[in-house]
Parts: sequence; structure tokens; C-alpha cells
Amino acid sequence: MKFTEEHEWLRIDGDLVVVGITEHAAEQLGDVVFVELPEPETQVAKGDEVSVIESVKAASDILAPLDGEIVEVNGAIVDNPGLVNEDPLGEGWFFKMKIDDLAALDDYMTEDEYKVSIG
Repeated sequence: MKFTEEHEWLRIDGDLVVVGITEHAAEQLGDVVFVELPEPETQVAKGDEVSVIESVKAASDILAPLDGEIVEVNGAIVDNPGLVNEDPLGEGWFFKMKIDDLAALDDYMTEDEYKVSIG
């Protein structure tokens, strides 16, 4: 897995990249009450706002970590936003992307580097 400074995790799954938020981000947000996801087949550029997550504390945007196409979204977190808190690194994933260049993942932090960055 790789991690972004925006507290997203990225996991390679075949030729796709699965994107979610980290446990740290889920804890900071508090209880997630609403998730808005992008439409499949949406083309995105790195840094584009692609999802909205709302909790009892705040609303946040989830940014596209890479250039590519959203190919699948996790409807389970729309129906049950609490999954993001319960299992942020598993069942609480947000979307899957097809990206042009898997080498772009090299720009992101390893788990150890991420843990150091959050203290």
C-alpha cells in the first residue's frame, strides 16, 4: 500500500488502484454520516475533487491521487457510511481507478513513512 499526504491509501489490485482513507483520517473525522462518490467511467486528473465525505465534525473532499478513470465505486459506504469508520482499510474503500502509469505510485509514502508523517 501507498499513502498520500491527504491521508488516502492506495492499493494495487490487478491493473486497478483501490483508494480509501486511512485509519488516522477516519479517527480525525469522527463518525462518518454521508459519502458522495463519483460516477464510474469518470476521467479524473490528480488533485481533482472526486468524493465528499461528511462526519459529525466536518465535511472533506477526497481528491484523485492519480490521473485515470474511475471504474468502480463502493456503494456499500453510501448505504452505510459507518463502514468508513469500522473498516477504513478494507470494506470502507471509496473507488477503484484504472491509471495509465503504475510507476506514479512511487511518488507516495510507504506505510512506515506515513506513520512517521502523522507522528
